[in-house]
Formats: sequence, C-alpha cells, structure tokens
Amino acid sequence: MNIGEAAGASGVSAKMIRYYEQNGLIPPASRAESGYRTYLAQDVHMLRFVRRARDMGFSVDAIGGLLSLWRDRSRQSADVKRLALAHVESLRWKISELENMANTLEDLAANCSGDHRPDCPILDDLEQLNDARDNSVKSRRKGAIELNMLGNQR
Repeated sequence: MNIGEAAGASGVSAKMIRYYEQNGLIPPASRAESGYRTYLAQDVHMLRFVRRARDMGFSVDAIGGLLSLWRDRSRQSADVKRLALAHVESLRWKISELENMANTLEDLAANCSGDHRPDCPILDDLEQLNDARDNSVKSRRKGAIELNMLGNQR
C-alpha cells in the first residue's frame, strides 16, 4: 500500500509517517520502482503501535525505547513495566502542575473585581517574578524528567 493508504489504515498521518522515518523511529519504507513508498501490513501494525503510544503521551524518544522492547522477543517485562511506571509518574506530575495552574488562576480570578477599573490581580501576578515558586516548579520538573530518563535507560 502507498503512504496514504498506510496512513488511513494506521491512523497516523502521512506527514507523521515521514517524520518518524526521517528521525529513525521507524525504518524507511520500501520503495516501488516509481520511487513511491510502499508499506506492508506489518508496517501498519508498527504504525498503530506508535499511534497508541503517542495517544498515551509517550515522547518520540520513549516510543523508540518501547519499539526496541517490542521487537526484542528476549526482553523482560520488568523493563517495559519500569518504563511505563516512569511515564505514569511523569503524567501524574503534569496533572499536578496543571491542577496548580488552574487553582492559581481560579484564586486570581476570584480576587479580580472584573469591573471597569484597570486594576487586575491576574495581570499583577503574571507581572511578578516569584523566584521561590519558579525554583520549586523547576525542581519538580527536573525530578520528573530524571525519572523518565531512568525509565528510558532500562
């Protein structure tokens, strides 16, 4: 099948298929005499795997690790589990950060009179440099990234 058919069968756009090939996530497609890419059922199966992993929020690098494990029939499930749990931790951190952002914005909006006056606690807060908050966020983000990297190494 051609790239358009593979895209339709896998749910991965032709543009993303090219991107994944270009970045080495998936092997380059075979080429017909005309130069067009050709895909087999096993290629579509791999693209569906990639799409599902992306749907779960895995990075392209993490998907590369998952694909390596998927292809390695001598793999240990503990390696896959470790990678998945590291990703869960990263997702939980992101959820926590999003909840913190939403709570902060709700608090600021509650303190905003929303009237004709120019005073606005929302804009005032955005204007402020809060080193303690910024450093705390950076520290938690660094920890989540390190956890994810540990999962990718195993």
